[in-house]
Amino acid sequence: MLVKVVSKNFDIPNSHTLEVAKQHGRYSSLKKLFSKKPDEIIDEVVKSGLRGKGGGGAPCGSKWLLMPEEHPNPAYLIVNGDESEPGTFKDRQIFQYDPHLLIEGIICSCYAINSHDAYIYIRGEYKFFIDRVNDAINEAYEAGIIGQQVLDNDYRIDIRVHRGGGAYICGEKSALIESLEGKRGHPRLKPHKKECEWFFDNPATVNNVETIATVPFIIDQGYESYKAYGTPNSPGTMLFGMSGAVKNPGIYELAFGNKMIDFLNNIGGGMQEGKKLKAIIPGGSSCPILTAKEVHEAVLDYESMWDIGSTLGTGGMIVIDEDTSMVDVAKNLIEFYHHESCGQCTPCREGTSWINKLLKDIIQGKGDEKSLDTILDVCETLNGKTICVFAPAVKDIIKSIVEKFRHEFVKELKIN
Repeated sequence: MLVKVVSKNFDIPNSHTLEVAKQHGRYSSLKKLFSKKPDEIIDEVVKSGLRGKGGGGAPCGSKWLLMPEEHPNPAYLIVNGDESEPGTFKDRQIFQYDPHLLIEGIICSCYAINSHDAYIYIRGEYKFFIDRVNDAINEAYEAGIIGQQVLDNDYRIDIRVHRGGGAYICGEKSALIESLEGKRGHPRLKPHKKECEWFFDNPATVNNVETIATVPFIIDQGYESYKAYGTPNSPGTMLFGMSGAVKNPGIYELAFGNKMIDFLNNIGGGMQEGKKLKAIIPGGSSCPILTAKEVHEAVLDYESMWDIGSTLGTGGMIVIDEDTSMVDVAKNLIEFYHHESCGQCTPCREGTSWINKLLKDIIQGKGDEKSLDTILDVCETLNGKTICVFAPAVKDIIKSIVEKFRHEFVKELKIN
């Protein structure tokens, strides 16, 4: 059930060091990389069906194709490592155990989009992981792997790490770029048509850490090898996380298409002793919650999750047991989202505050059933009326909890 594409070296002692990384295949894709033209590399990634693993699942190759073919200004690759979503902790595995895989992926990606400069934007609280990535970058510079000539090839690549300021909203790519430019991390208005991102008015591509770390396998082994895993519409693998009331929490790499309940029982070891499954938030805290019955039906790929009314997100599953109050879960999450709203859009700024107050009133015995209807009404106000997807994501998780576990909220009202 487990596979090893991105996670191949995770269990090897000292795999984060250049010496050990090279012994176990790191940078082996670069010979093939520089034997091909950039458009051939993009074509290989397009054919692989590689999808972004930061939550949205958009095709990676299609995003690369948005880069202007002829641009007088420098182009940039920006790697999104602002891993701040509750329940999501997979990118830091790459930072900790195989940072040279990420550097190799950056080299491949930069070459494909004709970029010579890459930034890795890492969550500010990740001090240990930031240091480890910087150590790997320094090793790569000293070995001539990056710098003026990539392994003696006439191609310059420079990589810099940028430490975020601790704002969850900077996981949104345009807010991330604003932050990288030295401004407040506020999301930008989206263009009318698809185009690349813009960093100081220069073309840029933003990809998630795991997405970039998958590219070397595709270049080295070929797109057919990657498509051998997964499903026709969701090919390949993903680092799935599991936390909460489960025996074996952690990060595990699986091919898309496995059943969620099999992952929970066979890899996660099942529920903790004496606990029964109540629900799972499937892909980080902003994904619509699944009841225990829905978990038995869920399949871990993008299309299957959409079909049952949720999303795969980042694959970070939060397992909730029967003794956990869903009222408390909703209150805990809305406190986080209210605190992390950037405040730029009124529906989000005021809506998260309002829901937080309503849930507080319910817990303190001051609310009634109309409070639940008001929460659902505010959720609809959050949906699609803001610049970024932060507010719609809040709507997804809060609305799904209230609708699927309304009886618990009603019971709370009656108790108080």
